[in-house]
Amino acid sequence: MKSAFLDHALPALCRLTMCLAMLALSVGLIVTSPHMARAQGGLIRDAEIEGLLRYYAVPLFRVAGLNPSSVRVYLLNSDTLNAFVAGGQRIFVHTGLLTRAKVPGELIGVLAHETAHIAGGHLASLDGALERASTNAIIGMLLGAAAIAGGVAAGSGDLAQAGGGIVAGGSSVARRHLLSYVRAQESAADQAAARYLQKTKQSGKGMLTLFGRMADQSLASLRYQDLYARSHPFERSRIRALETNVKKSPYFGAPISPAIVLRHKLMQAKLIGFLNPRQVYRKFPKTDRSLPAYYARAIASFQSGDINNALGEIAVLTKTLPKNPFFWELRGQALLNAGKPRAAIGPLERAVKLAPNAGLIRILLAQSMLATGNKKYAGKALAHLRRAKRSESRSPQLYIEFAKAYAMQGKIGLADLETAEAALRSGDVKLAKLKAKHSRKKLKRGSAAWRRSDDILNYRPQKKK
Repeated sequence: MKSAFLDHALPALCRLTMCLAMLALSVGLIVTSPHMARAQGGLIRDAEIEGLLRYYAVPLFRVAGLNPSSVRVYLLNSDTLNAFVAGGQRIFVHTGLLTRAKVPGELIGVLAHETAHIAGGHLASLDGALERASTNAIIGMLLGAAAIAGGVAAGSGDLAQAGGGIVAGGSSVARRHLLSYVRAQESAADQAAARYLQKTKQSGKGMLTLFGRMADQSLASLRYQDLYARSHPFERSRIRALETNVKKSPYFGAPISPAIVLRHKLMQAKLIGFLNPRQVYRKFPKTDRSLPAYYARAIASFQSGDINNALGEIAVLTKTLPKNPFFWELRGQALLNAGKPRAAIGPLERAVKLAPNAGLIRILLAQSMLATGNKKYAGKALAHLRRAKRSESRSPQLYIEFAKAYAMQGKIGLADLETAEAALRSGDVKLAKLKAKHSRKKLKRGSAAWRRSDDILNYRPQKKK
């Protein structure tokens, strides 16, 4: 598992960031600025978890009429129970939702709901509604935001009236209209999600259970609410309508395969192991002999520097499920972190063989090869990095490893160019241009690499609106 910061600012839908965040008018969008996202830990990158989310989501994308390759699902490091759509076809899922989804169906239901927002064009139409609102109305909604949020928590029958006394007149009318508009979108997304689940022959029971829990929380104080309860107004009438629809499906009682349940639990154990290692032995004591328990304890052990105990726990995993690539990936990562890159190569090669399209694992394998300092691995590392680039072209780490490999081969011009690429993707434009300038002096004029360096030198960041 690797962490990376947001490469780009969350989109311009957030021109009204504060108003949207507090009022939760974003059909699930709780907006944070890039600075806040960094402060909260940014994005989590992990081949196993991303693969599971795609496994859940791709069938939903297809029945919704979306091109699966055009929709990206991001994992946001935040302990809050939340998910949102932003910037067109992008879904952000908080780690708190993953760890608290009791069964796969709860998470799948949220993904179906957010998919419906994308398919329904809700973000675009909401943006249009905001554009049509007067400046005074927008200011009024901003000033009344906190009070309205409190009204949502208190289960107010009229969300607009919750902020009533703050701004009167036309702004109150605009606020009422906009909140009504959002409620309609939420209900429409519920019904569409139920259809998607039926078309994919999945039960909507998990979605109904989770949303029912959120409706109960809407009656609680804000202090004890999950973020998702505040960002999605869960009136009881809405839940009743969803229940009626979901229970009509012939697949309402359809079971989820034990294999998927296990993958779900392993994902949760992995997140706890990496993000909350102090909780591991409380949640997964030594007496727990389940695979998720071994997984969480192994991760917590190698992070604390106890490599021997970590390898012992991992050995149980690889012996039980030898064809699980992520157990071998973990063994390689543990060895690499322990300063044993040569020993890490074998397990990572096995992981790549089992999951050949997992670009993140190939980058980790290349990193291990280059960390040995042995020049014989440079060519092999480059081959893995080129394959990884098919899916990980935005990753700064990819270009850092490219730079190491070329430097090991004595190709300094290419090493400088890849360093420039890494800097550009990390947002350090000044360093990117400096390295591109150095690389261009060493590269053959007019070559593909020279043109890449020239493109970086001519790069101009987009001006913020």
